[in-house]
Amino acid sequence: MALAAAVGDDASLVRDLRRAFLESADRQIDLLSRAGDESAWHLALWRLKGLSGSFGVVHMIALIDEAQGSAPGDAKIVRRLRSALDMLSAD
Repeated sequence: MALAAAVGDDASLVRDLRRAFLESADRQIDLLSRAGDESAWHLALWRLKGLSGSFGVVHMIALIDEAQGSAPGDAKIVRRLRSALDMLSAD
């Protein structure tokens, strides 16, 4: 994530914003996993894409773009998004 470039050297702020991103992205991925229709699926993707764009997480945006053509609740794409988020959490 490109947080340091946006907020400078304030480690506390970077940590708080990072946590907020991870929690929000986790919620959206959970909604994706439970999406029962196209509307819910696309709304959660739209929110996750905006969130990822706001934080400069380009590889998540690429996965989200790929997911646009997937069926609601597609377990494979949800696993890939979850894995990408888990990798960000480990950084």
